[in-house]
Amino acid sequence: MTLTVVDADAHVAEGAALGRAAMERWPEHVVLKTDGRPALVIEGRRYPEPEGPGAGCPPEHGLSKVDGINPYTVEGVLADADRDGIDRMVLYPSFGLCAPSLEDPDFAAGFARLYNEWIAGWCGGGQGRLHGVAVTPLEHGDEAIKVMSEAKELGLVCTMIPPALKTRNLDHPDLDTFYAAAEDLDMPLGVHGAPGIHLPKIGVDRFDNYIQVHCISFPFDQMTAMTALVSGGVFDRHPRLRVVFLEAGVGWVPYFIDRMHEHYEKRGDWIPGGWRREPQEYVAAGNIWVSCEPEEPILPGVIDVLGADFIMFASDYPHWDGDWPESTKHLRSRADISDADRAKIAGENARRFYKLS
Repeated sequence: MTLTVVDADAHVAEGAALGRAAMERWPEHVVLKTDGRPALVIEGRRYPEPEGPGAGCPPEHGLSKVDGINPYTVEGVLADADRDGIDRMVLYPSFGLCAPSLEDPDFAAGFARLYNEWIAGWCGGGQGRLHGVAVTPLEHGDEAIKVMSEAKELGLVCTMIPPALKTRNLDHPDLDTFYAAAEDLDMPLGVHGAPGIHLPKIGVDRFDNYIQVHCISFPFDQMTAMTALVSGGVFDRHPRLRVVFLEAGVGWVPYFIDRMHEHYEKRGDWIPGGWRREPQEYVAAGNIWVSCEPEEPILPGVIDVLGADFIMFASDYPHWDGDWPESTKHLRSRADISDADRAKIAGENARRFYKLS
């Protein structure tokens, strides 16, 4: 069987050029710290912050060190995709993950525009195989909508949002105009967290070892975001909204959908203006999507419970926890899912979610 593989969550390694451009444009906000471990300091904070409670990844350890990998040029990424059997890649940020937490409104909007223009141009050299994801200053109201609209015009295929804002969850009424704009633009949203980027993390403040933080932060983040969007009625108010929950695998989803079901069934009316349907119905309706790691043992069980139409393959290339150049190996070879479901997960679902031609 010949698979068309669309990587629903790869990452761009922005390299030094984007950081230099930000330092030149906003020297009062972006500086290079050279004492001790070199790092960009943005608004007085390191990104990621590699020490202390909720520590992020030390930058020197963030990328895969597998021999031959080259994520720094378009040509290198395309060659790496060929080596792994990936036809198209949707590229989320690495350095750009900082965007939702920037505090100065003008700087936050300017940085998001700089990043979006940069990634659009970078993907433009990718022979139609590379698709960029936008960032937007979600903390800053109408400006976030303007930036997202401009990103759509640039050809970016999704807008990244964090699992929670500094003082608001994703069901906060202030965000409804943003979600309405995403519906009108037919712009899907990708919930993508990361440790050490100065946004709330449930439970991770108990750990200052990055590996422990990494282990729990991604699934906890996605559970937080899904709870807000589902129980807070966001999908009822915005029924055409498409959201993908990323980098936590797929095994947690049936458990958590069932857990939300119990709360909906027994105490759903305790959330004023909240959910109007069984949580599983938001999967069937096309509101909820999720990425998977193709070697997950539980994948056939998830398909049995919830179907395969909402699951997308993701490699996390070129980050340290990806499996390049064998990211697609398990998906191609495992015998416990049907060829029809394999094709959906490998690429068909991602093409529908991101509206790729």
